Amino acid sequence: MQNIRNIAIIAHVDHGKTTLVDKILHSTNVFRENQDTGDLIMDNNDQERERGITIFSKNVSVEYKGVKINVIDTPGHADFGGEVERVLKMADGVILLVDAFEGPMPQTRFVLHKALQLGLKPLVVINKVDKPNCRPDEVHDAVFELFFNLDATEEQLEFPTFYGSSKQGWFNTENVPTEDISPLLDGILEHVPAPEVSEGSLQIQITSLDYSSFLGRIAVGKVARGTIKEGQWVALVKPDRSITKQKVKELFTFEGLGKKKTNEVNAGDICAVVGMDKFQIGDTIADAENPEALANIKIDEPTMNMSFGINNSPFFGKDGKFVTSRHLVERLEAELEKNLALRVEPTDDSNTYLVYGRGIMHLSVLIETMRREGYELTVGQPQVIIKEIDGEKCEPYETLVIDVPQDYASKAIDLVTQRKGDLLIMEAKGESQHLEFDIPSRGLIGLRSQMLTATAGEAVMAHRFSEYKPLKGKIPGRLAGVLISKDQGVSTPYSIDKLQDRGKFFIDPGEEVYTGMIIGEHSRDNDLVVNVVEAKKLNNIRAAGKDDSNAIAPKINMSLEECMEYIQGDECIEVTPNFIRLRKIFLKEEDRKRQQKVLEAK
Repeated sequence: MQNIRNIAIIAHVDHGKTTLVDKILHSTNVFRENQDTGDLIMDNNDQERERGITIFSKNVSVEYKGVKINVIDTPGHADFGGEVERVLKMADGVILLVDAFEGPMPQTRFVLHKALQLGLKPLVVINKVDKPNCRPDEVHDAVFELFFNLDATEEQLEFPTFYGSSKQGWFNTENVPTEDISPLLDGILEHVPAPEVSEGSLQIQITSLDYSSFLGRIAVGKVARGTIKEGQWVALVKPDRSITKQKVKELFTFEGLGKKKTNEVNAGDICAVVGMDKFQIGDTIADAENPEALANIKIDEPTMNMSFGINNSPFFGKDGKFVTSRHLVERLEAELEKNLALRVEPTDDSNTYLVYGRGIMHLSVLIETMRREGYELTVGQPQVIIKEIDGEKCEPYETLVIDVPQDYASKAIDLVTQRKGDLLIMEAKGESQHLEFDIPSRGLIGLRSQMLTATAGEAVMAHRFSEYKPLKGKIPGRLAGVLISKDQGVSTPYSIDKLQDRGKFFIDPGEEVYTGMIIGEHSRDNDLVVNVVEAKKLNNIRAAGKDDSNAIAPKINMSLEECMEYIQGDECIEVTPNFIRLRKIFLKEEDRKRQQKVLEAK
């Protein structure tokens, strides 16, 4: 048992977790000397590489001085907190990684709180000390204060601190460059305890799922006590305490970036179990004769929902493979098995479902994944979840942190206060201003794009859920109206050129449009129906002037998240494998007017 260490790496997004895991893999000779591995080895999902963030937690195992170290790389974004909460159950210690300039950020606090509650032994790593304007000593004091505020025990407060740079590949306790990261690896062996094992029969809690086209579904978890063997009969205990007897066909432990087949796994190690069925995250694999369940995994509640429905636009079925409501519900049910922070509820319309998640990024990653798999769907405006507490309507509030150059601080404060945010902290941090707000989650929808525009792209924003508080008044939404297509067809340069003074376009000439599709942003606050498919009338007289099509401004490109933040209650997004289109829910203008009268009558 002394030869295993299970450690999770936690940090705020972009503080260097995945780069640190890369260095651990290289320094423990997982790869051949001449092997080209590239950067960010653990971020092997397409979306993770494109977005530059970790979305899914992953296990990797290395050997150092005869000790097996199971390293768990966790997401840093608050929307993927559900991933972090369950994988921390496999760890006996945590490396808290903090940027030497930014210091502890909202997600640092959120994840650290979870780790301290589980009684894990922390090591603090202050990363990026090679950056200009870094302040490692101030950051160390801020981390200690954070530990104290989170009610850390005396033992947890005596955390060892390492300074260094993941990028340059060195860490030690003195903030002086060294050859490699071996001081940090020695610190893991010294300070992280070996797994505690209690006497008794077999217990493994399934904390993540894997899939192989050859082996099928695979259950992953830490052996809490006992020993599991290949070919053994075990009991699968559900959260409702129902029990089924099943047989273990194959067993694997983690080795390097892959898995290694084994005959048995002892308590304290992390293993992958093959051959069982109908298991879910949170279930317990227990002894067949004396099954004892472990405590259920508690995951924080979702704070936002969106409607997911089939694509019912005129372009339905042109682009995707999976287009029916049966395809949609099967895919959502499959996602529920591994995405614990997600919830799905049916609505009155059999073709539409309400999907609950942690935030816009949490939901957008799911939509983007489905889009790449060949699904066509329509998603509505994100809505926060309103709860009734002690007879009063309450909404979720978040702690918002903004670091912005001092010249733009007043603009940032103005934008947030317009959205019912209250300024809590304002202090200088190097050459920038550090602002902290308490803001309703509703106020965050659409704030990022406005903030980046107002601060010339200089603002760094982060937020995390804090608590439910009484509902605040109306929050101003989008200031401008939209341009809506009048007819179906192909947009022409002639029409778009003549309409440029009406607003900015989301389409280029030559793109297919349909009635009710949103094709641009109006320069005023009302919606305007325009004809962009009208062609230039031709006659047999040559025009004196040249065609003006080369004067057309380029279209505005919006990402899926930006579209989700942009739309209003009467609008939705059509998502297909190759296109993201904005549209009105009611495509015909007379239907929209009729609906408006119904709403006004209410």
